[in-house]
Amino acid sequence: MSSAAAEEMKNGAKKMEKEELSANVEAEDDEEEDEAGDGAQAVDAKKKRKKKKKKKTEAPLVPHTRPAQDNSALRLVSDWKTAETVQTDMEPTIPIRRMFPDGRYPVGQEVEYAGENAKRKSDAEMKAKEEEFDKELQNARRAAECHRQVRRYAQQFIRPGMPLLEICEKIEGKVEELIEANGLEAGKGFPTGVSLNNCAAHWTPQTGDTKTILKESDIMKVDFGVQVGGRIIDCAWSVAFDPKFDNLIKATQEGTRMGLKMAGIDARFSEIGESIQEVIESFEVELDGKVHRIKSIRNLNGHSIGPYRVHGGKSVPIVKTTESTKMEEGEFYAIETFCSTGKGYVVEDLDVSHYMKDADAPVVPLRLKGAKELLYAINTYFGSLAFCRRWLDNVGQTRHLMNLKNLVDNGIVTPYPPLCDQRGSFTSQMEHTLVLRPTYVVEDLDVSHYMKDADAPVVPLRLKGAKELLYAINTYFGSLAFCRRWLDYVGQTRHLMNLKNLVNNGIVTPYPPLCDQRGSFTSQIEHTLVLRPMCKKIISVGDDY
Repeated sequence: MSSAAAEEMKNGAKKMEKEELSANVEAEDDEEEDEAGDGAQAVDAKKKRKKKKKKKTEAPLVPHTRPAQDNSALRLVSDWKTAETVQTDMEPTIPIRRMFPDGRYPVGQEVEYAGENAKRKSDAEMKAKEEEFDKELQNARRAAECHRQVRRYAQQFIRPGMPLLEICEKIEGKVEELIEANGLEAGKGFPTGVSLNNCAAHWTPQTGDTKTILKESDIMKVDFGVQVGGRIIDCAWSVAFDPKFDNLIKATQEGTRMGLKMAGIDARFSEIGESIQEVIESFEVELDGKVHRIKSIRNLNGHSIGPYRVHGGKSVPIVKTTESTKMEEGEFYAIETFCSTGKGYVVEDLDVSHYMKDADAPVVPLRLKGAKELLYAINTYFGSLAFCRRWLDNVGQTRHLMNLKNLVDNGIVTPYPPLCDQRGSFTSQMEHTLVLRPTYVVEDLDVSHYMKDADAPVVPLRLKGAKELLYAINTYFGSLAFCRRWLDYVGQTRHLMNLKNLVNNGIVTPYPPLCDQRGSFTSQIEHTLVLRPMCKKIISVGDDY
């Protein structure tokens, strides 16, 4: 049995002992009350009852200035600036939810959509959709704040000479502490990847591996995830100590920044990939006296992220393709880039450590009892989230190898082997998670603008007042827009119920005010032009504008 499972049994035993002790104390109290209840001592007996202990209140969090963090030991990892926070310095220990008791988490960096992806108007239902989407967004922001604090912490202790297993366990332990891990509701998003040198992705140490040590000559890709309510934050960066890797790291940093810049509603994946490749392959790196042209790893991609699915179904290429698919509003994406000094193409290599249950796998009758038990454990602890063999050990499935193979052979679980370029090459990675929030205006305030639908069908009206109002609209406005104030001017002062009847029958269309968020400011400028056969002419232009 694993240490985690043993600890769980130990805690359960302690809990039972406490419950038995509490029951005995209550029984003794009842006996004392019965004895004291006879005669005039009954009143005194009530006074002897033990007062319930008040729950300990948590000490209030005191804001303070968190000092800057020097990351100069790590190549091209920026320093953390001083900031006002309630989090503890050096090693963070306060859970994210306690830091933000109102449930509103830091926004991160908001970037306006560029070019053709600038604006999109919504229909009347978009306001409700935004409110629902905001719940998902707060889950993502809570997970993102945890990721930021954990990687700041990790950048303090990751140094040459550390076993990779220790690095992973410290990162994953801190994630569980700060996010207040609670089964599938909140916790780790996927196994911590610590892929070295020519290995680009999907490598994490197995249980007991103390021999794989981080060396000063290595370049390591640190890739870990945090999830809240199934919203996964997937971010990664490259760790190196030798300045010879600077350009290799810069290539993915700049490539990812380009991908983030190009991403937007209706952005085409082909254009994003082409822009990323152009940036990455503009870099060269000199290693041991030989100059290498840095290449995008053409068979690795960014990806969309779905609820409880780190790979949501869409791929964001990092090279030029003919892919015509577009990004859509409301989608979450991991924009990640990989580059290499080798072939720029990875193959499956080394022992498999990453696995994931196929959420769409068919129901297969399993014959092995152990395979059934393992599948139950996977469903309970991970669901459709990625996991590794080390995590199976942690939940008590220590003899899982044969059963795991059975689940893989039956198509229930998918293995994700390490992905490596040719031996002797070096790779780097940079990754951020973004969400494509819709930029729209919502219908707000009381309706004042209306217009008769010129194509409205003939509808028999029952209300006499509605017929009279329609006659007035046809007479004074036709298919021109009008407002309620104008209806008053033409004698239709008691029009509200009749106007509602015309709207309900599809004869008149309301046009509510369109507003951005409260507290913001908007501006407008407009001209009328006519497209003449020989030229277009702005016929409303004047000296003013």
